[in-house]
Amino acid sequence: MSAILETRALSAYYGDFQALFGVDVTVNSGEVIALIGSNGAGKSTFLKTLAGLLRAPAGQVVYKGEAIGGMPAATIVGKGIALVPEGRRLFASLSVEENLLLGGYCARPGRWNLQTVYELFPALKERRRHPATALSGGQQQMVALGRALMSNPDLIMCDELSLGLAPVIVREIYAALPSIVAGGMSAIVVEQDVQLARKVSTRFYCFQEGRISLAGASAEVSDEAITQAYFGVVS
Repeated sequence: MSAILETRALSAYYGDFQALFGVDVTVNSGEVIALIGSNGAGKSTFLKTLAGLLRAPAGQVVYKGEAIGGMPAATIVGKGIALVPEGRRLFASLSVEENLLLGGYCARPGRWNLQTVYELFPALKERRRHPATALSGGQQQMVALGRALMSNPDLIMCDELSLGLAPVIVREIYAALPSIVAGGMSAIVVEQDVQLARKVSTRFYCFQEGRISLAGASAEVSDEAITQAYFGVVS
């Protein structure tokens, strides 16, 4: 497999506060990786830095062989990286369809458009004229995911898709993931539910206090090793 994205000793800051410390992550073409770790471990900060919402030295983020660290967020979307943010962040004044259309402003070619998003999530077509924030939490998450897909990314980053949702809705949303990546798209999934994260990914990285505490194949690493890395337990 060839790497579509690499971070090289990635560090990130909020003002003077350092949130990431020398993080090395690789995402291969067509691969789904999971980021696990407790709240405040640095997972969302990592995604924000990749998306251009936090600045990083250019060479610390390499996408398709190009150093993109510190590029503006709009430029990064145009290169094929899309973020589904934690909390959905929909535009309350716009309808479902208007939110989706905003995702396609960069006009990248690809298979995702209104029709294919509605085929993936039929409930959104039925409610396309409704205000996006008037939908249920699960349907709002579908809008956020569909909006990201409308940019036709080669790498989609999903931050806490299951947050605040009923288990049956979580299963429905994650059931769509194989269809999403079937065309060779890569994905980074941040997920608090460790077992779910391992189920949907080929590899994982565990974050703890802004550093990688463990990485490995999702199906091979023991629960005990993950627990120790997750909570910083020293045996």
